[in-house]
Amino acid sequence: MSIQAALEDLHKDVKKRSLPDLLDRDFVNVSGCESEVTVMQWNVLAQALSGGDDNFVLCPPEALSWENRQLRILEEIYRISPSILCMQEVDCFSFLEKKLKPLGYDGRWVQKPHSPCMEMEGNMGPDGCALFYLKDKLQMMDTQHVNLKENGKATNQTALVCKLKVKDNGHMLYVAVVHLKAKSGFENLRHKQGKYLLDYLMKEARSEPIIVCGDFNASPKEPVYQDFTNSDLELRSVYKTALSEKTEPKYTTWKIRAGTDGKNTESCKTIDYIWIRGNLKLTAILSIPEDASIGPDRLPSYKYPSDHFALACKLVFA
Repeated sequence: MSIQAALEDLHKDVKKRSLPDLLDRDFVNVSGCESEVTVMQWNVLAQALSGGDDNFVLCPPEALSWENRQLRILEEIYRISPSILCMQEVDCFSFLEKKLKPLGYDGRWVQKPHSPCMEMEGNMGPDGCALFYLKDKLQMMDTQHVNLKENGKATNQTALVCKLKVKDNGHMLYVAVVHLKAKSGFENLRHKQGKYLLDYLMKEARSEPIIVCGDFNASPKEPVYQDFTNSDLELRSVYKTALSEKTEPKYTTWKIRAGTDGKNTESCKTIDYIWIRGNLKLTAILSIPEDASIGPDRLPSYKYPSDHFALACKLVFA
């Protein structure tokens, strides 16, 4: 089955549930080159972490049900049709594998050593980082599960590092999927985790092209962002490269949660990134929805299944 056919079938189920259209998004061209690889980065929001009294208080519970969210998650993946799909907070790997395999994808997954999902009643299992790739375009050459360390000590965060070969031209590239430590107060830990991954990639990838996709849980003002910007790997953030202001998007996550003082707390920030290096030329990026279209209750919602927007770009080997 083609991805387009799968999307059309999916739309039938979406209509049966009377769900609204997903937030509108388009690829914005950066250059006129014909694209070779489409890369998608998405913290999909673990189902086990979507509920609770302190989470997403303005989002209708029905919008957070797995019956609805699974349709919306697949719809976003299908309409972007990535060659390489990188995801965090994946507690539904077997489900995604079952749905994506008939469309020509193969996948890899590494779980967090101690997933918070396991503490939630009725969970679907631990969450972790995942990578899917189209087998007709790419060949998996190697997969490494990298436990991110702080001062030589293992942390609860991991990265998935894959070496892929582009079948049409034989180009090799490394793709890293990472999810750094969340919450304020852990800026130094994220700094150490990021440095560990950069050092690992420096040794492992050597001169090969690199793509790093991740939820860094860090704004561009944090040290870990500066580490990636100034690394000897010469990484480039694709959104900062493409946007006319030469800055990151205004937001990649926008949510409202219940605060400890009984008042709702709103968080609107940029913490998700796609980085590239080497002879990869950026040809297009996926737009971020405008403020007004998101709605006052923010994310997630009936119109979008995660509290993070998926990022995506199109690349060609220069």
